Amino acid sequence: MIKLLIIMLSFSFVFANSGNVAGTIPDLTFTWVGFASLVVFVVAYYFVATEEKYHIDKAKPALLAGTFMFIIIAVFYMLNELDMNLVNTQVKHLILEIAEIFFFLFVAMTYIETLIHMNVFEKLKYNLVSKGYTYRKLFWLTGFLAFFISPVADNLTTALILSTVLITIEREKALFLVPGAINIVVAANAGGAWSPFGDITTLMAWTSGKGQFADFLFLFPAAIGGYLITAYLLSRFVPETQPNFDVTTEKVPELMQGANRVVALGVITILSAVLFHQFLHLPAMWGMMFGLALLKIYQYRLKKKYNSKLNIFESMSKIENNTLLFFFGILAAVGALYFVGWLGFAAVVYDPSVLGPTWANIGVGFLSAIVDNVPVMSAILKANPDMGVDQWMLVTMTAGVGGSLISFGSAAGVGVMGKLPGIYTFSSHMKYAWTIFIGYVASVAIWYVQYQVLGLYIKH
Repeated sequence: MIKLLIIMLSFSFVFANSGNVAGTIPDLTFTWVGFASLVVFVVAYYFVATEEKYHIDKAKPALLAGTFMFIIIAVFYMLNELDMNLVNTQVKHLILEIAEIFFFLFVAMTYIETLIHMNVFEKLKYNLVSKGYTYRKLFWLTGFLAFFISPVADNLTTALILSTVLITIEREKALFLVPGAINIVVAANAGGAWSPFGDITTLMAWTSGKGQFADFLFLFPAAIGGYLITAYLLSRFVPETQPNFDVTTEKVPELMQGANRVVALGVITILSAVLFHQFLHLPAMWGMMFGLALLKIYQYRLKKKYNSKLNIFESMSKIENNTLLFFFGILAAVGALYFVGWLGFAAVVYDPSVLGPTWANIGVGFLSAIVDNVPVMSAILKANPDMGVDQWMLVTMTAGVGGSLISFGSAAGVGVMGKLPGIYTFSSHMKYAWTIFIGYVASVAIWYVQYQVLGLYIKH
């Protein structure tokens, strides 16, 4: 053990001295701080992945790892008299990157919580279950709603809302609930893949400048094609009988005053984010914060005119802050791995002599099913392999859609597991996993024909 420490320390001084050139970042992968950073990340991610087992909120290990890793890196720089400005500059750049995503999600979540408070989603739920549709028709309706809501909201929120609809329709029939839950997860993840803000991975790629707004829209054929194949296969297991639902005993939800205008303001906010980013070259979160200001002003008007009880700060208090802190921690941790040099190895698989970009990006989908797609996408963006917009769109799609292959491979899947405990589980999901795999292969095949054979995308 002592010999190992001596070797690691000797490596640290060799690398420190060889890389201490003004303005250059030394490679610290095989120093004690490089190994320590990797160990901290692996241990923290173990507790993130086993959140259900240890009942430790995933934000805690992620936040601890992200902050602690940069602390030990700064200590290493100080001890070896390296350029401390490099650490300071890297952390400041990282803060800017995280802030763009953080505030974007903050405003989106505020709007969602406001709409929930105004009974918009309760009304949607009632309208669905009161029509007397069969289980199979409700299966398709909830799936299509998930696919087209998630590009505007996010895939986690969409999955949570529509899984609540499933529980309202039926609480016991597994033949409907399990395929219905999988359908919602797959639809939410696929729907989020063709929108810059439908999933955290697409948002990261968009704000990093890997694609323009219109570039993501070209993923629609691959996203919906793969989803439809999976949904069709799943629907064969869903009964065509009707659920028991007595309209006369259910109270019709009433929308709060101004709910429709808040929906309109939400659309304006999304448009502001897109237009500001595309034409004014402002961060997308700037448009979102502008939309939040509009919502606050409209709340003031509602209070003055109708004495409305709507309180935007109350909506903010219901935001899942643990999700936001998890993103901060995990992105900071990946940033630390990049800074010490580990992510340089990630770019090797993209070399044509190894796997090449296409096969590497297809593999990302399977990796994101096991490891959360956020750190996977963050690592790829930090490694920054030399790829065209076609390949960046492929990895955006596979990272999002691939998370559906396993129940805990995406935030949407984990959220629905929490809504349907004992019903939608890892084992029940894996029973139908072959349908998702076929859909995943179909999505990649559609991408290949569209992008590589026909060349139907915007070439920059």
